[in-house]
Amino acid sequence: MKELKIPMDSIRNYVKGTFEESLNAKKRFLDENLDHVIKACEMIAGSMKSGHKLMICGNGGSAADAQHMAAEMIGRMLIERNPLPALALTTDTSNLTAIANDYSFDAVFEKQVQGLGNSGDVLLAISTSGNSKNVIRAVQAAKQKNMKVISMTGGTGGQLKDLSDINLNVAEGKNSSRVQETHIFIVHSLVDVIDRFFLKG
Repeated sequence: MKELKIPMDSIRNYVKGTFEESLNAKKRFLDENLDHVIKACEMIAGSMKSGHKLMICGNGGSAADAQHMAAEMIGRMLIERNPLPALALTTDTSNLTAIANDYSFDAVFEKQVQGLGNSGDVLLAISTSGNSKNVIRAVQAAKQKNMKVISMTGGTGGQLKDLSDINLNVAEGKNSSRVQETHIFIVHSLVDVIDRFFLKG
């Protein structure tokens, strides 16, 4: 059997290129959205100070980001403080499967927002395309509940861009991987800045 020769230079160039894509996506996001990130922190902290909570939803890698953020708010990230009221809508398998089975997968977050959301709460809606149907329906339900909506998207921002009070869009992302790499940076920034500046002490 002939041994395949691995093109090391091609691999190195590819890996270097993906790193550069990720860095460029973050750089452009920061240039375009720095003030929006701070406003999102202020919105979330203001809601929590008045006794309300953050609800977070998304699919796939965005579901992982939702759970990641909720865990860092209930637990801690870099600063020791009391738990913060954050709920990922992606973790209750009984709810997710029952709603998907009885209604449709498009309703899995909407129904939870309808049942658990209150006026004054904030929904963080995550979709790399900005067009995930179940996330859009959750946002529409949140608006009916008089909740504020922050979205994290990529590319053009999709439908979520115009449905949100604050849209944090990774315009430079060439694919979902590059967008999500910036989304997790945004998650870490939101939690860190909220802890250090808006809910300090």
